[in-house]
Amino acid sequence: MDLSCVVLNDLHPHAFADTARAAEDAGVRTVFSYDHLSWRDLRDGPWYAAVPLLAAAATATERVRLGTLVASPNYRHPVTFAAEVMTLDQLCDGRVELGVGAGTSAHDASVLGVPPLTPRERQDRFEEWTLLLRTLLSQRVTDERGEHYTAHDARNVPGPVSGVPLTVAAAGPRGMRFAARLGQGWVTYGEGEPRPQDGVEEAVERFTAPIARFAALEGADRVRRVALLGLDERGAYADWPRFATALAEAGYDEVCVHWPRPDGRGLPSGALTGVLQTPGLTRD
Repeated sequence: MDLSCVVLNDLHPHAFADTARAAEDAGVRTVFSYDHLSWRDLRDGPWYAAVPLLAAAATATERVRLGTLVASPNYRHPVTFAAEVMTLDQLCDGRVELGVGAGTSAHDASVLGVPPLTPRERQDRFEEWTLLLRTLLSQRVTDERGEHYTAHDARNVPGPVSGVPLTVAAAGPRGMRFAARLGQGWVTYGEGEPRPQDGVEEAVERFTAPIARFAALEGADRVRRVALLGLDERGAYADWPRFATALAEAGYDEVCVHWPRPDGRGLPSGALTGVLQTPGLTRD
């Protein structure tokens, strides 16, 4: 099972690049950045855009994959976003790992003044957005007109280095079916919210039910399965080898943690060495 990490966007681009290099040296598979305009209780502090941060990381690293977790239609048009993704992929020599999702109804959904959407409307929009994004990243010229998005003589030249894999975030039945059909990867935050008093058993339980539902879907057997731990999910680290083994036995291919932070949230810095040395974790 692989280990990846999220590095939060409140780091200055220079510090983000340094952290990505440290993560690469530690052997993680992918460094992810949250593709939001602001995020939760960090909204009032510094928050930098995902793609420029990943571009800074691209110039500071050589092997680690780089990606969004996750980009959504909340404030992105597929034509302009495809151009950014292609440029980033060229910059890092084909190391982009693009996480995408329908987006929530939080601040990113309203910042451009778009009327609120129902969950069904968000999923409709997301599927059209993702299909057009995939098309734009796979050919030089695109002409398409949909309900939400139009691409007229949209150029994407020279295109990605070797194709950009899509990791689709999905929790509900329809979203999971879409991920199994379209994605090269599927990512889940688990079921329910982690609580401070949760232990390893509760942490494992959050992730076993979603993967059982996903694994039953047609096409899911070819999709990489990723478990994303919450920023404050301490229970999973209490006995990390047992937690990681349980996820692997459940069918996960990758676990993604939040890189250690000065505020003490995310992966505890004291646990980093133990996590990286867990038997069964592969490193590039």
